[in-house]
Amino acid sequence: MDLRLYYQKIRDMESKITEAFPVVVSNETADGGKPGVLTEVTPGIAAKMLVEGVARLATAEEATAFQAVQAEAKRVADQEAAAAKVQFTVLSTTELNKLKGASKSSKD
Repeated sequence: MDLRLYYQKIRDMESKITEAFPVVVSNETADGGKPGVLTEVTPGIAAKMLVEGVARLATAEEATAFQAVQAEAKRVADQEAAAAKVQFTVLSTTELNKLKGASKSSKD
């Protein structure tokens, strides 16, 4: 294999990719690669995968659907992280009674 030609193909392919983080779809490969897996990668990695034939660029619809799923997953993870940050305070009986007394006097 001519390495100069290989890397030239990668550079040419990378220059054709316009997105900052293109979405690629994996192809089935002889070494066990699973077809149809979507991944968001850098243009350099996308170009390498395309030249090697292990992936193809996702269509606009596939990329939009993938990014929507990723955004929803991030939103859910952020909510779970926020829920894990529940704060509580341990009060003595005296402090609790003071708070109860303060709330009763404010209601009057």
